[in-house]
Amino acid sequence: MKRGFVVSPWAMTLSLGLAGLGLAGLTGCGGSSAPAPPPPPSISSFVSSPATITTGSSAALTGVFANGSGVITPGNLAASSGTAVSVSPTATTTYTLTVTGSSGSPATSTATITVDAAPTITSFVAASPTINLGQSTMLTGVFAGGTGVITWGTSGSSAATSGTAVTVSPTSTTQYTLTVTNSANVSITASVTVTVNPPPPSITSFVAGNGTIEAGQSDTLTAVFVGGTAVITPGNLPATSNTPVTVTPGATQTYTLTLTPTGGGANLTAQTTITVNPAPTITSFSAVPATITSGESSTLTGVFANGTGVITGTPAPVDATSGTGVSVSPTTTTTYTLTVTPPIGTAITKTATVTVASSVSVDESTKGAAVTDQLIGMNMAMWYDPTTPQIQTAFASVGVTAVRWPGGSNSDLYNWETNTECGGYSDSNSNFTTYVNSFVLPAKVDLALTADYGTGTNCTGPGDPTEAAAWAAESVTLGATASHMTVGNEEYGHWEPDNHTLQWDPTTYAAAVAGSSGYYALIKAASPTTLVGVDVDAGSTIANDTTTGWDPIVMAGAPFDFVEYHYYPQNPGDESDTFLVQQAAQGLTTGINTIRSELTAAGKPADTPIYVGEMGSVSSNPGRQSWSITQGLYAGQLLGEMMNDGVSRATWWIGWGNCNGTGSTSDPANMSASLYGWQDFGAYNVFSDGPSDTTCPGAGPIGTLSPTAVAYQLFSKVALNGENALTATVGGDTTDVRAYAATNNGGTALVLFNLNETTPQSVLVTLTGQASSTGVTMMTYDKAIYDLSGSPTGTFPDPAGTSTWAPPTTTSLGPQTLPMPLTLTPWSMNVVIIK
Repeated sequence: MKRGFVVSPWAMTLSLGLAGLGLAGLTGCGGSSAPAPPPPPSISSFVSSPATITTGSSAALTGVFANGSGVITPGNLAASSGTAVSVSPTATTTYTLTVTGSSGSPATSTATITVDAAPTITSFVAASPTINLGQSTMLTGVFAGGTGVITWGTSGSSAATSGTAVTVSPTSTTQYTLTVTNSANVSITASVTVTVNPPPPSITSFVAGNGTIEAGQSDTLTAVFVGGTAVITPGNLPATSNTPVTVTPGATQTYTLTLTPTGGGANLTAQTTITVNPAPTITSFSAVPATITSGESSTLTGVFANGTGVITGTPAPVDATSGTGVSVSPTTTTTYTLTVTPPIGTAITKTATVTVASSVSVDESTKGAAVTDQLIGMNMAMWYDPTTPQIQTAFASVGVTAVRWPGGSNSDLYNWETNTECGGYSDSNSNFTTYVNSFVLPAKVDLALTADYGTGTNCTGPGDPTEAAAWAAESVTLGATASHMTVGNEEYGHWEPDNHTLQWDPTTYAAAVAGSSGYYALIKAASPTTLVGVDVDAGSTIANDTTTGWDPIVMAGAPFDFVEYHYYPQNPGDESDTFLVQQAAQGLTTGINTIRSELTAAGKPADTPIYVGEMGSVSSNPGRQSWSITQGLYAGQLLGEMMNDGVSRATWWIGWGNCNGTGSTSDPANMSASLYGWQDFGAYNVFSDGPSDTTCPGAGPIGTLSPTAVAYQLFSKVALNGENALTATVGGDTTDVRAYAATNNGGTALVLFNLNETTPQSVLVTLTGQASSTGVTMMTYDKAIYDLSGSPTGTFPDPAGTSTWAPPTTTSLGPQTLPMPLTLTPWSMNVVIIK
């Protein structure tokens, strides 16, 4: 245990003394420090609620404080922290809260209570407490101690100033209330009633809205009256003052307003008349004759009454007299409108259409270029398996007779002996022996080859003529002799693979073709019947950035049996439906004519065969147009142009295996809404690769024909060996109607196009020297058929989806008298066989 001890008073005195000397810490053994002093008093808040009162009212003073006792003055009111103290000052007073503690100075805080006088209203009166309807009176309030406002009804109000009159104009007896509110939001009110005497009965007006109307129309009657109830006759129609009443008289009618006074007495009346004019009528409006050809006239005659007539649709409006004809000579089908306008009322109209049938005249007396089925050709590429069974079936359905192998720019990278492509891919079944035996021979198609000019067999040097010669020899050995072999693909283009020292150079190219060791001599030695061709571009390329073009140098320096031309009229991103449908195909003929001029200038025969080895609508990255009806119409016209131009062979780029989808993220295909078509994909190939190629959704099962393939299918009925092109002349609408013709097994074949997207075209077909036909067959593919292809699940008018990617329609028209009228549906290609 610890030992205790006692501190003597002396020791305590000493300790206090030391503390007084600042030496409190020097206590003796067992000493302790002095206790800390208590905290001083404090006030957290002192407020009045409310801060403003009206005389006679009370407010609560509340202080929150600590460490002392509180007193509120004046009044010496004891205060507890957080407890309200009620006070009722008669004048504005400032109260002080004092908190006194056991140590430190007292704490104080003040709160002021503002005392406002109570509001008073001495008087609130109307200068005229009774007035007549339409009069006014003045309201005056005398008040003090606040702001005034006068209110009435549910929403009426006006600010009031003491002693100042406010003018009011009530329409019925009304109570008005003056409210005076002081700053303490205390209010008092006073009211006064203004009595409004009803007016004596009277009729101010009774009028019709128009006064004159046309039979069948309506008008309004409006009465302004007071002092009674009113009715309109005939009809016993109740009337409200200043509220229109609608009436529809069948003839001119006088109406009477009768006012019965509320307080009794004699009735008052007023009248107004509505004049009714007869409605205009058109008995007939006709065109005789209704169908004419360009340059002829028709007479428009209208029979009408009760108005003046005007015919529009003519270059300028023409006044019309009932029963009198007006002669018109439209150059295109025109709808005319007769408008008959009455003096008052609504005009009426009637239309009459004069159909101007475009004439299509075929001159059978003069035969043009020889027709060849080699126009119905397709490109194929070594990256797509040529043994796919559907290829032969689809090609046969379209009438494909010619193919080009092994595929575009890849030809300048392809080694046929090893079936390999430099830096690329070739399908294992694309080796030449398999290709010939599995496809070329069974399909019975004519074969054209593109020799590798760009790269050597080891992919490092330039192309080797001996490789091309060996290929030609192999085609003979396999029994599928190449009818054409072109040296390289588009060698004028900087996009082509070319390992020659001078790339894309016409002089280098011509030298490679020429000479005893050149492509021409070696290929001809290996396969004498194979035609050897060179690339041309119809004057488009400036060779080696000089002013000399590719074609003149090549034509002058290289031997050849034919020239190969490629045609793509649009570049990606610049596609236009109007251009493609109405102008692009004719550009090919311009290119063909340029080539013939170049051949003549080079001293070559003007009839040197021209092979169109590639064609399409856009040079690369095809978008929506490529599987739309628009490219189909272009392709059909292209075939017609080539037939007329005497093109010896043609192959579209491409049959299979080249779907483009929507392009790439960095280079999207053109899917602009300005291009017509339901499908959201693009493709070079014109036959569907089937659902396994997911980049072209909705293209149908493998082998499905696009509109372009359908155009080939239709034209195959015309492109027959042994036939000749004929001149087809269009008269009338040469913008929307195009025509091509050829002899056809003793008859005549016509290919007619309507290039108008929305309007059918009437044509009158004439064959020189022929007055009748023993039978006419018409095959049509048009926008309406194409549109059905957008409803694979079934959309009206194809509710079952059975017409998805529907084929052309075939209609037998039977024997016909010539000239023969035909109607071409919008955006259509029509093949007409006339026996």
